[in-house]
Amino acid sequence: MAVTAPAFETIAPPAASARKRRYTEDQVPLGKVLVRMLAGFIVLAIFVLPYVIMFFGSVKTKAQIRSVDPTYLPTEWHWENYINMWSTPETPLPQNLISTIIISVFATLIVLLVAMPAAYYTARFTFPFRMVFLFLVIVTQMLQPAVLTSGLFRQFLAFDMIDTWAAMIFINAAFNLSFAVWIMHSFFAGIPKEVDEAAQIDGAGRLRVLFTISLPLVWPGIVTAIVFTFVACWNEFAASLVILSTAGNQPLSVALTKFVGQYETSWQYVFGVSIVAIVPVVILFMIIEKRLVGGLTAGSVK
Repeated sequence: MAVTAPAFETIAPPAASARKRRYTEDQVPLGKVLVRMLAGFIVLAIFVLPYVIMFFGSVKTKAQIRSVDPTYLPTEWHWENYINMWSTPETPLPQNLISTIIISVFATLIVLLVAMPAAYYTARFTFPFRMVFLFLVIVTQMLQPAVLTSGLFRQFLAFDMIDTWAAMIFINAAFNLSFAVWIMHSFFAGIPKEVDEAAQIDGAGRLRVLFTISLPLVWPGIVTAIVFTFVACWNEFAASLVILSTAGNQPLSVALTKFVGQYETSWQYVFGVSIVAIVPVVILFMIIEKRLVGGLTAGSVK
């Protein structure tokens, strides 16, 4: 008796041509892709062109910049401008950079330390006039240091804090606190309360719930608050011009004006300082971008 091997039914894989055809049908037409790329390059050029012009101006001489027949590209590249601007008699630029970093970093830290528990409380607890409080928080964002400089000067003069970093740290923190609270409040409110209740059932207190459960979930909101607060502190000008009188205590935004004189302007140094002032903000965005993706991933897992 002959024994035959059992016949196994095999399912043939779909034809490659069918897969390819189905793949190509889902693709965007090449014409639309080219139009979108062209539009993207145009938008990129519009935003990048001012910085490119500033960079070219920073490596020119004063005569080249003020030439009757100017050129976009420098005829001679004077990289020594980036070295000479740190020792100009107009302002002590290294101290200005240190002042800017200290004021921006400490003001941002104060905003985070105050805004995180405040936003968590307003999002998790109901108290009288809660909506009125949130409305007043966002209304204070309309007030800028430029319109309150005289009052701020008299206030810090009474506290004997004129011409100090502490005064500018408190001013920057106060004027950016409302925006940070409002941003974080929306993120905390988006977390289901059941998450906090489950952690409290397991024995976690309010502070532990805030720092170990809620903060990882709202990390994108914290990153947003950090970016906007730091950039606002870094670029603040009006209050610094009034409160800080010593050249070494002034930030880069005020030091930049020292190169603009009544009869003569050192444009090569104006452009150079502007480029230097942009670099830390760009680096911050590069670092924050990775943290933002990590925060989004952590929030989805938890």
